[in-house]
Amino acid sequence: MSQAKSGFSLRKQLGRGKQIAGMTTTIAGGLRAAQRIGAFKQPPREKLPRYIQAFCRKMAGSFGVKVVEVEPVQQHHGLWVSNHVSWMDIPVVGTVSPAFFLSKAEIGEWPVFGKLAHAAGTVFIQRGSGDAGSVAAQIASFLAKGFSVVFFPEATTTDGKKIKRIHGTLLQAAIDADVQVRPIVIAYVNKDGTLSEALPYYGKLTMTESLKKVLDTKDVTAYVLPLEPIDPKGLNKSSVTDLLQKRMQEGLAELHTRVLTTDPKA
Repeated sequence: MSQAKSGFSLRKQLGRGKQIAGMTTTIAGGLRAAQRIGAFKQPPREKLPRYIQAFCRKMAGSFGVKVVEVEPVQQHHGLWVSNHVSWMDIPVVGTVSPAFFLSKAEIGEWPVFGKLAHAAGTVFIQRGSGDAGSVAAQIASFLAKGFSVVFFPEATTTDGKKIKRIHGTLLQAAIDADVQVRPIVIAYVNKDGTLSEALPYYGKLTMTESLKKVLDTKDVTAYVLPLEPIDPKGLNKSSVTDLLQKRMQEGLAELHTRVLTTDPKA
């Protein structure tokens, strides 16, 4: 191995180590804050969002990702939705929205991350026979109590260049709870104004490979654009789904024109 290659490898390992140390410090700080406010016993949902937002911003920053609101994201109650590009979407969305995340119930049993998820007021979904309708009912019940929820309606991650088909089953929760659907779109952008190819986590990429790509990438900005909310009053699930599909497609295209120097489809 040449000295140049060896030096590059060492710098890469040191860079990864620094970011992992930052992530560990952030998690430790989150656990201390949760303990201080009693979130492990009973998550105080009324005041949790500001703690979650601070934690998520630090977590994204520990990976070298800066979160920027292209326009101010209003902190209103509703069913929040976002396009889905990466596992990084979770800290990014958590930074800008007051919403609680959804999670499969078994994740609550994970060490460390399960404890954090509980302390963050995560809505743990009980899936019986895979009945999405029952999941929507659980979300509607939570929304009716005055707490916001966020989910990714594409149901899979993408390369960040377009919006895939929206799956609207869970949008029924907004209709049943009579709350607005509040969409946002995210774009991960390099320092030179091009769309990041390192942040998307999709296809056959493994979590380990994705983590390494993110750790080895510098100066990525997660731009977030809030879109016009959808009032579901008088609409059925199909109509809300179609409207959300159109709004998110147009919103992502607008975001790209505002933050990229080149057309991602070119």
